[in-house]
Amino acid sequence: MTTVTLPTVPPPPQSPGGAGRRLPLPGRYTVAPGRSLTELTAWYGPLPVLRRRVTLGDASLTVPEETERPSFRYEFDDRRFSAVLTSEQVDEVHGRLQVTGDLDLNGLAFPVLLRLRVVERADDRLLVVGHARLPYRLLRRATGFRLPWRRPATRLRLLVAAEFA
Repeated sequence: MTTVTLPTVPPPPQSPGGAGRRLPLPGRYTVAPGRSLTELTAWYGPLPVLRRRVTLGDASLTVPEETERPSFRYEFDDRRFSAVLTSEQVDEVHGRLQVTGDLDLNGLAFPVLLRLRVVERADDRLLVVGHARLPYRLLRRATGFRLPWRRPATRLRLLVAAEFA
């Protein structure tokens, strides 16, 4: 069994509630069809060897009252990449949202660190762009996810852009 640890940075002292300032008002927000972009890129060293758009089946953001933490959920519904990304912790680090969670792929959870930049925020909507870097070898060993054999890779990048309204 492979153990994967991700680097974490504690929230800055001026934001005790984590990501409270960067999020909209409390409630549940979803992404409308056609208002998101998701891309999976395989890298071999500095070279991108495979780039593919991935269909985002469903995405939601739940912003509770101040005592609880917000939660993100992305469902990727593609023929070759079907997975669910669920957040466990959302913090504000250096003006960005840092989402620590699990990528449920083939029934197994793989830890993911998704860094999101808030492009636009209003009281009833949130536009974010972010990415997660996944070590391909560890992901393959832990979940069984494989790229085509002609595509060598050392890491994967999952790019996510979504408008929650």
